[in-house]
Amino acid sequence: MTSLAFDAVSVRYGDRAALAEFSDTVKPGEWLCLIGPNGAGKSSLLRSVAGVVKHSGEVRVDGTSLRFRSAKRRAQLIAYVPQTPVLPDDMSVREYVVLGRNPFIAHFGQETKHDWDIVDDVLVRLDLREFAHRHLATLSGGERQRVVIARAIAQEAPILLLDEPTSALDIGHQQQALELVDRLRREHGLTVVSAMHDLTLAGLYSDRLCLLHQGYRVATGTAAEVLRPETLAEFYGVSARVHHEPDGTVVVIPFRANDAR
Repeated sequence: MTSLAFDAVSVRYGDRAALAEFSDTVKPGEWLCLIGPNGAGKSSLLRSVAGVVKHSGEVRVDGTSLRFRSAKRRAQLIAYVPQTPVLPDDMSVREYVVLGRNPFIAHFGQETKHDWDIVDDVLVRLDLREFAHRHLATLSGGERQRVVIARAIAQEAPILLLDEPTSALDIGHQQQALELVDRLRREHGLTVVSAMHDLTLAGLYSDRLCLLHQGYRVATGTAAEVLRPETLAEFYGVSARVHHEPDGTVVVIPFRANDAR
């Protein structure tokens, strides 16, 4: 089981500060979900961990800064599902998903039966087996998104980063993908950090929410602690009711501002 710590992590794009001195610790096996309006800094934080953008401050895995990890070792530790992945049109689904095994294949080596077994198992779990030999160019947006999630899960890294992983999925496949991630987390101690706009799903699957606004962390805690009507109104500018189910699920229901009911 692997921990992930942030120490004053900041990200800038030219003169614009996208993330300002973010500090937090994600415990081994914890699921932290980043929420916040567009431009809050959620994707920038995930990209800093994945090594996609430069940042100041430190990101540590099990106490060791990622600055001291090679690219291959980082890939063995961290799997990343970007918000807008670029997929090669002429590659089959199965060929693309097995790329997740690359960090564990020796230089000039080949995939083993074990690697392909992992890929085929993930394809079944994400309802993608019938697409295994289809070219990526022939898939819908939601199908392509599931393929990207499949590649990340096949990587079997102890830390999984998900940037809006269900935005293009129908409700059934949303649940299927998130249930699989949650099952892997519980069975194998996977540490998960996700960014999601669906607040109800965010609260349903994560252990803890972290609300970002204009690059700053403004609230963190359980769904019941963070998803409050007054908080959503202040930082999202939305009128919403928050309903608490008997099992602890927090449901966010937007309503028209002129609806007095």
